[in-house]
Amino acid sequence: MNRASKYSILAVLAGCAIFCAIGWHRASAATSLPDPKVDETPAVTKGKESVVLAGGCFWGIQAVFEHVKGVTRATAGYSGGTLADPSYEQVSSGTTGHAESVEIVYNPAKITFGQLLKIFFSVAHDPTELNRQGPDEGTQYRSAIFFKSLDQQRIAQAYVEQLTQAHVFPRPIVTQIVAFKAFYRAEDYHQDYAMRNPDNPYIFVNDRPKVINLKKDFPELYQN
Repeated sequence: MNRASKYSILAVLAGCAIFCAIGWHRASAATSLPDPKVDETPAVTKGKESVVLAGGCFWGIQAVFEHVKGVTRATAGYSGGTLADPSYEQVSSGTTGHAESVEIVYNPAKITFGQLLKIFFSVAHDPTELNRQGPDEGTQYRSAIFFKSLDQQRIAQAYVEQLTQAHVFPRPIVTQIVAFKAFYRAEDYHQDYAMRNPDNPYIFVNDRPKVINLKKDFPELYQN
């Protein structure tokens, strides 16, 4: 049974489920997360950088970053495992080592890596959930930052330490910070899934609130 049909019953309980979905966010609202003390200097001219982030179902992560100013492309896919060019079914089995991930291409003249991380930790997912996110369980739904440069590694580690010392979350941050090895684009039907299926019960309950919170908490970085 695929994810969309598995959670179709949530349509009946949408009101309650939305409350639960938003519950973790309130404890980690963007207004309570500090800006990163360690960050890259905004580029003077237009350029292109990228990072791969994992935080549960890639539908929601992609939906959030597609609405972030300065992000030029967000692609759903798989990263962190050993199997080359895996299928969705193989990754969903939890045996490939891959996590559902999103490759984010951004313009460092318009948004910094630290700002992307602040969005990632506040509205895109709950970084304290180990090998799960909301209703989805398994290592394929783990929280991870697949850094592509030593600067990204340094900024990510510093921000996790900063949030930990500030006791922003009620539980420890379990986000992995690991070197990027490969990214495999997911099947076409996964791309822009939330945008194309806004009334799907899974999207309505689990992912729509993330985009709403992005618009509310980061109005200066939100784009339609």
